[in-house]
Amino acid sequence: MEPEEIAALRTMYVFTPPEGESWGLTYEDLAARLRERNPEEFVRIDDGTDGPVTGSSMHFGVTVDGEQLEGMALLSPEGVSVMDCTVGLASGFVTWLRSDVVPEDMTVTFNTEWGLEADLPDGPVPDADRLHIAAVFAEHLVETGDLD
Repeated sequence: MEPEEIAALRTMYVFTPPEGESWGLTYEDLAARLRERNPEEFVRIDDGTDGPVTGSSMHFGVTVDGEQLEGMALLSPEGVSVMDCTVGLASGFVTWLRSDVVPEDMTVTFNTEWGLEADLPDGPVPDADRLHIAAVFAEHLVETGDLD
């Protein structure tokens, strides 16, 4: 596959703290940060009984580069995901996540739906500009296989 074709592929990206660490994520703080970006963003917290924490999941909308994306957050296991994302949109989202949600000097790891299906381990999101992060995400998609 050509690089521009890989860059256009869409999958779910999952962002988490490294194993054994925590960002101290709360639904309330994430909702507030999303609404700082755009007061009209959709946010729904479910009090599902299936999860280990009351309010076990949060679903939200977030606009990145003019495109509306859907996301989900969990407190246990802690993390935030965005669905149906290209590498460019995912790099824009994680750049915002790291600057506005994740505590300073904390690491963000990532995987994708395809990486999870291929049993790839989580990898660190580099402390770099969006273009470099997108390149790392594209490399990850190639590592998942089946891009022929």
